[in-house]
Amino acid sequence: MRAGFPMTYKVLVSDKLSEDGLEVFRKAGFQTDHLPEITQEEILATIGEYDAWVVRSRSRATADILANATKLRVIGRAGVGVDNVDTPAASKRGIIVMNTPGGNTISTAEHAIAMMMAIARKIPQADASMKAGKWDKKSFMGVELRGKTLGILGLGRIGQEVARRMRGFGMHLLGYDPFVSDDTLSQLAAEAATVDDICRRADFITIHTPLSPETKNLINAERLATMKKTTRIVNCARGGIVDEAALAAALEKGVIAGAALDVFENEPLADDSPLRTAPNIVITPHIAASTVEAQENVAIQVAEQIVEYLKDNNIVNALNAPSIDPKVLETLKPYLTLCEKLGSFAAQYAGKSRVKSITTRFSGSVLEYELSPLTTAFAKGFVETTTDHPVNYVNARHILKERGIEVLETKRSGQFRFSNLMTIAVACEDGSENTFSGTVFEPDHGRIVIVNDKTFVALPEGNLVVIENNDVPGIIGRVGTYLGDKKMNIAEMTWGRRDADSHAMTIINVDGDVDEATLEGLRTLPDILGARLIRL
Repeated sequence: MRAGFPMTYKVLVSDKLSEDGLEVFRKAGFQTDHLPEITQEEILATIGEYDAWVVRSRSRATADILANATKLRVIGRAGVGVDNVDTPAASKRGIIVMNTPGGNTISTAEHAIAMMMAIARKIPQADASMKAGKWDKKSFMGVELRGKTLGILGLGRIGQEVARRMRGFGMHLLGYDPFVSDDTLSQLAAEAATVDDICRRADFITIHTPLSPETKNLINAERLATMKKTTRIVNCARGGIVDEAALAAALEKGVIAGAALDVFENEPLADDSPLRTAPNIVITPHIAASTVEAQENVAIQVAEQIVEYLKDNNIVNALNAPSIDPKVLETLKPYLTLCEKLGSFAAQYAGKSRVKSITTRFSGSVLEYELSPLTTAFAKGFVETTTDHPVNYVNARHILKERGIEVLETKRSGQFRFSNLMTIAVACEDGSENTFSGTVFEPDHGRIVIVNDKTFVALPEGNLVVIENNDVPGIIGRVGTYLGDKKMNIAEMTWGRRDADSHAMTIINVDGDVDEATLEGLRTLPDILGARLIRL
């Protein structure tokens, strides 16, 4: 293309997209083919013509299609989930994969509130009764929201929007989120509470946490049994957070007053699911984000992101690309990977304590490089363990800021034991602070070398059992024997201590997963002070 003439890019939009989103491309001078009925076979045959590709949930960016995408520079998902995009295949071809987090925040928050009101006033049941020709006022006595206690499990973007709105209803708010600061809770006028506190005290419970090993069946039979008979539960977050069989049984027995679900462990919901016939329940088919406004928001957002990338090379909400010069990226890759692992380790080690600040420290040869991407890598690893929304090098630090977590970056010059050292220090609201350091041995072997004041050479991969113990003979033998009896294979084991201390720490890489019962058994062994599982 001759100098002075604008570059024209060609965009394929292979799913339905709002006119507002298409207009963004037109105003930028892009040639846009909106083909919402195009088949996978037709995409395979024509994808080589396009610089950008916009998908929703119908089209699939498979490896074989991407192999034909000789010009493609970016795939934009108008929405959050990218299960229909082969991101590793895209990464191998240098194709940026973007999504649009946050575009459906208000829609989901409003749906949760609508579900709350529906079960409070028995609106769906009353509607069905009227349409059946009845006039049965006595069967549909409801309750007011004003003056009731609302427990919010998860105070990310959606949970915070729910809190702000329900405060206007005159509800008393309880909030649980170990990664949200006291300042944020104070701004929301929410009282900090544990999950168990909320289960015991709340009249209404609304769930806005990600689905993770820690939140799987978070609301189970045991917790349902602790609730008041007047409690009502809303879940518009992820299926699997509520034990569906236990919930159906609790509704049948009158253990709680009601429930409203928009998400399910297996979707579509099975015809014979007990939830379909349980009393006092409202169920909708995963429609919390299905509003005209939400769809327009994600359409405009994905178009603007693609235009900004193709015209100015600014990467926003990319899932597979840090904002680093490609030449520097190749050198920094092992450092970035290690920082992500250390961030994840730190988040899981912090457990339920609310985090106040994160400080990153660097020393040695790594000071030759721009440190901001490494701090962002720490943040990305830290955040990924606390959400099931896509996290990348663009939004990780922003998410921490939203949660009221301060991020500080420092450097230290001079002579140190390691040629390079990367450290993350996590300070919690309860006054505790934990530090985790790692180094990269040549050529690219990252290792965890310090946890608080204990030194190691631990491999940051897979499942790590971290044991704190009294520094006495026989610990390693007892632990090894116990894990062997549990048919668990030890891949690596390293231990650390401080000479002047009577406590030690052992880090064990194990093959396979470790359940809570196994960890509890470890904690009962003589001289074991604590045991936790870290998944990297």
